[in-house]
Amino acid sequence: MSATVEFAKMNGLGNKILVVDMRGRTDKVTPQAAIALNADAATAFDQIMAIHDPKAEGTDAWIDILNCDGTKAQACGNGTRCVVQALSAETGQKVFTLQTVAGILNAAELADGTISVDMGRPVFEWDKIPLAEEFFDTSRIELQIGPIDNPVLHSPSAMSIGNPHAIFWVDRDPMSFDLERFGPLLENHPMFPEKANITLAQVTSDASLRTRTWERGAGLTLACGSAACAAGVSAARTGRTGRKVTIDVATAPSRQPLTIEWREDDHVVMTGPAEWEWSGTVDPVTGAWQRDEAVEAPGAEAK
Repeated sequence: MSATVEFAKMNGLGNKILVVDMRGRTDKVTPQAAIALNADAATAFDQIMAIHDPKAEGTDAWIDILNCDGTKAQACGNGTRCVVQALSAETGQKVFTLQTVAGILNAAELADGTISVDMGRPVFEWDKIPLAEEFFDTSRIELQIGPIDNPVLHSPSAMSIGNPHAIFWVDRDPMSFDLERFGPLLENHPMFPEKANITLAQVTSDASLRTRTWERGAGLTLACGSAACAAGVSAARTGRTGRKVTIDVATAPSRQPLTIEWREDDHVVMTGPAEWEWSGTVDPVTGAWQRDEAVEAPGAEAK
């Protein structure tokens, strides 16, 4: 099955997303296609959100998520918002129930154009995050980078929100740290048997954070929605903020904040924007693609 399918280049706060329409097909976007698409500057991405026909009754779609290195991801909050915007533009529907390997996500496009996604309940048990060592309290685990007596980063909060996260609390702008150097070491640290998303978080008020993330399987990213959720929950869990915060994602081009609310029913709700850039067709087996002529940029060439 190699016929092309429609796809859209989108972003959520700069998090580069390809939304691929695989409905009506039984195959999947291959890791080889993902790697080929990411190797092209025009289609380089953080996550592919492949929309498949629903598997469970009462859901609108099954979403298969791939990282730019071809590996699978369990969750992507910014990508989910892009999927909701794409489906809403197609159907006029505003409320969606989506299924991923991490579970069911309920989402809605709001009147102001922002999109709210219920990311489910956070997981704090060490063996379910998972961590390689037992910790009774995962709000502060023993892990550090740098000299023992003067570590650069230490004592992160660990949790899962569909995928594993480590939140390192810093007392200055996250942009001032060499995350490009530390990120790969921490992502692949033996403490994280399934690797982890690594976030630096600065508390800027009792209701706001500033974050920067090295994303598992994607590297230094402009934004990561599940990391924002993990930071918001971890801030409340450690008493640094209340249960509703705005997240200033330091690397997001638009600098629009995300709102993260850890509700009393334990669900984490993320609200923020999504942006359509352009559309085209792609071979999900090889990654060969072509941009729609109707929105072709002057001088651009089909691949």
